[in-house]
Amino acid sequence: MKFTYKARNKEGELQVGTVEAANRDTAVSTLTTHELFILKLEQAETRRWYDFFLGFLNRVKTKDLMIFTRQFATILSAKIALNDSLNTLHRQTRNSVLKDAIMEISSDIDAGLSLSQSIEKHSDIFSAFYVNMVRAAELTGRVEEAVNYLADYVEKEAALAAKIRNALIYPAIMVALFLVIASFMAAVILPKIEPIFVEAGVALPTLTKILIMGGKFLAEWWWMVVLALAALFILIVDYLKTPEGKNTFDEIVLRAPVLGNLFKNVYVARFAESVSILVKGGISIPQAMEVTGYTIGSIIYRDLLHEAAEDIRRGELLSNTLSKNENYFPPLLVQMTAIGESTGRLEDMLSRVSGFYNREVDGVVGNLVELIQPILMIFIGLAVGTLFASILIPIFNLAQTI
Repeated sequence: MKFTYKARNKEGELQVGTVEAANRDTAVSTLTTHELFILKLEQAETRRWYDFFLGFLNRVKTKDLMIFTRQFATILSAKIALNDSLNTLHRQTRNSVLKDAIMEISSDIDAGLSLSQSIEKHSDIFSAFYVNMVRAAELTGRVEEAVNYLADYVEKEAALAAKIRNALIYPAIMVALFLVIASFMAAVILPKIEPIFVEAGVALPTLTKILIMGGKFLAEWWWMVVLALAALFILIVDYLKTPEGKNTFDEIVLRAPVLGNLFKNVYVARFAESVSILVKGGISIPQAMEVTGYTIGSIIYRDLLHEAAEDIRRGELLSNTLSKNENYFPPLLVQMTAIGESTGRLEDMLSRVSGFYNREVDGVVGNLVELIQPILMIFIGLAVGTLFASILIPIFNLAQTI
């Protein structure tokens, strides 16, 4: 069982958190063992089977997070205290889930937690990249600058998602309609007209036979197909949550023909921007590399940056460590890093690299969005033509026998 608690340690500091225990007495014993004076102890609510669906309906959308982050950045720029900023945002926020989260974050900060520790409790709202950027900024005292960067980042992500979503709406509707019509014809229409062709002695094309067999199977075992697809989806999702699954997914994405270069540019832009911000704040390069590894959003890049940090601690230059992995760090990044190291302007060079690769990402995404619709329409046209050919060819052969 999980219990939430509020307690004070022997120094009088307030602590808030959760503890796993078999029962309430065991939870009390565990907390007192850690020399905590318990102020409040309650059993955490157990998740019900429909909580996932309720969470989906009440989720915080990217637009809500974008508005919150931009307002937060603006208020912090006005040099308003952190708690006062959160209280102001709480009054202005309309999304009920985000509103409650802001109140809890404010309470946790009052209890002595840092901003990053407070928002980390709400991982369903704030991504690991978001949390780690705030944590890194707290080390340098540049929270305002980091929140401004996150506001720009979330706005860019929202604009990108909206552009892709708008480009996919019409093709998605067409694909769905095609699948519905094809399933209806294969499961209902073709089995009913099949006896006519058999009686007339008309040889059915292979494609038509496949459609008829698939339609009969679908009509009789549709529930098994639904269950199998649902089970496969759950297995894939669970696997992708594991470290091995995440690593495999990263490998597949980074090796993909077009998406691979796109994601590499995204990760390089994030790497350059994050290290630039940290170095400007006075963080050492090895530590900046370690922190960036957890903000970049890729397990592969995280491991590479960890190795690079160890090499730098042994006395190597950053540009030399990056050049060892040219498949992941392009020559332009290595060259600009070398120039920054030789001139003492590493953070400025990395900032320029980040801007360059962000523009590259915008250009590639724009081209992909423009190509998505015509490619999908060609695919749908071929599929519709194949479907009707499988029906019209037997009818044409039947007409010739009459």
